[in-house]
Amino acid sequence: MSETSPPQAKRIPHSHTHHGVTREDPWAWLRAGNWQEVMQSPEMLDPEIRAYLDAENAYYEDQFGKPTSELQDKIYREIRGRIKEDDSGVPSPDGPYAYNSRMLEGKQYPLIVRTPRDGGPETVLLDCNAEAGDGYFGFAGADHDASHRYLAWAADRAGSEYYDIVIRDLETGIDSPELIRETAGSYVWSNDSRSIYYTEYDDNHRPFRVRRHDIGTDQSSDPIIYEEADPGFFVGVDKTQNDKFIIIDAHDHQTSEVYLIEDGSGGEPRIVAPRLTDREYDVEERDGLLYIRTNAGGAEDYKIVTAPLDNPAPENWTDLVPHRPGILVLDTIVLKNHLLRLERQDGLPRIVVRDLTSGKEDIVHFAEEAYALGMSVGYEFDTTVFRLSYSSPTTPNQVYDVDLATGERTLLKTQEVPSGHDPAVYETRRIFAKADDGAEVPVTLLYKKGVALDGTNPTLLYGYGAYGMSMPASFSVSVLSLVDRGFVYAIAHIRGGMDKGYAWYKQGRREHKTNTFTDFIAAAEALIAAGYTQKGKIIAQGGSAGGMLMGAIANMRPDLWGGVIAQVPFVDVLNTMLDETLPLTPPEWPEWGNPITSAEDYARIAAYAPYEAVSAQAYPPIFALAGLTDPRVTYWEPAKWVAKLRATATGSAPLYLKTNMGAGHAGASGRFDRLKETAQCYAFAIRSAGLEG
Repeated sequence: MSETSPPQAKRIPHSHTHHGVTREDPWAWLRAGNWQEVMQSPEMLDPEIRAYLDAENAYYEDQFGKPTSELQDKIYREIRGRIKEDDSGVPSPDGPYAYNSRMLEGKQYPLIVRTPRDGGPETVLLDCNAEAGDGYFGFAGADHDASHRYLAWAADRAGSEYYDIVIRDLETGIDSPELIRETAGSYVWSNDSRSIYYTEYDDNHRPFRVRRHDIGTDQSSDPIIYEEADPGFFVGVDKTQNDKFIIIDAHDHQTSEVYLIEDGSGGEPRIVAPRLTDREYDVEERDGLLYIRTNAGGAEDYKIVTAPLDNPAPENWTDLVPHRPGILVLDTIVLKNHLLRLERQDGLPRIVVRDLTSGKEDIVHFAEEAYALGMSVGYEFDTTVFRLSYSSPTTPNQVYDVDLATGERTLLKTQEVPSGHDPAVYETRRIFAKADDGAEVPVTLLYKKGVALDGTNPTLLYGYGAYGMSMPASFSVSVLSLVDRGFVYAIAHIRGGMDKGYAWYKQGRREHKTNTFTDFIAAAEALIAAGYTQKGKIIAQGGSAGGMLMGAIANMRPDLWGGVIAQVPFVDVLNTMLDETLPLTPPEWPEWGNPITSAEDYARIAAYAPYEAVSAQAYPPIFALAGLTDPRVTYWEPAKWVAKLRATATGSAPLYLKTNMGAGHAGASGRFDRLKETAQCYAFAIRSAGLEG
């Protein structure tokens, strides 16, 4: 390797005082004063900041990128070889057509297609490859109108999550010149095909407003349908499954408020239930009755209630599926004669089908020790078929149609692995790690059969643990590149997610946030105790809020890790939560606390925030990845973190920062370019574990 010295970011004195505490932040200059402009026009970045990020990128390439280029290319080709490049989804019927997406060999983006249900040739409605060109292309999906004449599709061209909506005439294949510009990416058609309801951002990149665009008019005249004044609330727009109502949903991470507009009525939004702190609910409608999934009345793991459409106030809510502690209701779908609900019990999902005419219920579940399950119904309401997807760490994804009348499952598609995959060669296990307070933390494992429990196996331990998001035990073609090299791949289902119910989430947020970090450490120690691995052989990986986890566990137990991969890591938590002008900060306060108004919240966040807690100790090898146009975790968070680590850490472990100068939170937009980023991470894991590859 080259003897190139690592970049040293200059220090510029900067301090801030809150609650009588003054903190120095000499790398605060890395936050561009014109960050809003940079999100949409990366070329406007301050040259001095760009020079530092470029220097870090050059250092990464010199010290790791180029020396491991052959290994990265090998991993990339392995993963790509497991992907059926000319793949197709499963068609979703809607009236006279069935709609689908399809991938072409060698292409990065999908085709949107449809086929007449009574037979006939396929029509390509949208070729995203042609639309993408050579630049970034964040595709937000396509949605046809009720007449099947028009297609609205949306794309982000910078990675900043500003989406332009384009309207295509499907008879001519020509796009209208009347773009709906700079939307937040959420939109629905009206049933008469004359209007599109869409969301837009405020100056702080918060989806806060719903407008209606009437086809053939200028966007500047689009009327405001709803505007959210609370800076802590997001706004989204959707439709009920039966297409009768436009849904406007205002919410933060713990509270929601829903409005309905009868499609075609021209009426004002009607509130279902006024917001009440910590009460969440979502709504579907059938025959004048609302079906509401909610945690109201202490239903911590949610219940399903009904309410009359003409008087839906909470005092009129009647339990249909009562609250059952420990059985988390994740999602519901309402059809003409059936109610479907996706539940999780003891960490495993299941689907319950309820016949709304008879009240009879049936359960759909599988027998593996750990698996992932999903459900959907496509576009139609009056249907007796629903679709489920199933996979496990060893079993490729399978898609079934389930007949609601007979219960019969029809296998429509099994994920193909062109290079070959034998599930019998691998083993999936779920073990439990005992946390400091006695909580049992599930850990899902995948490894090749015959692995010796002698403590010598390299291990990649993945975690997230925030916002109630659960980590599915699903199939991944990528992780096989580690497992086939002798790695144990492990997912720690730590607190902060809802893997074991809503209480599991509450025990990992705000004043209980450190449980997330200690649970992850407990998972690592359990793997060591069971003989799967040893100190220095565990590579930790997490992204976004999981990147905060990576920074915290690196500070708390640097001796455990052979390496740490932190993707778009949320590490400058205190400074971000203190700055209400930054993207999404007010909506985050219910999750982390508000250090502006609360001295207690300030002290707690300051104690664990990875950037604040960097200290003079020997850290493991760290690979941090960032996106210049990322509006969720701004680029300067990992940049400041790495700068402080360089100036503070002892020892000689490598430290790399790689900033994607043309992408945002999700990284590269193309499916193959994303694989290259995965290959970079896995090459780092392999080398950090002491393997050559």
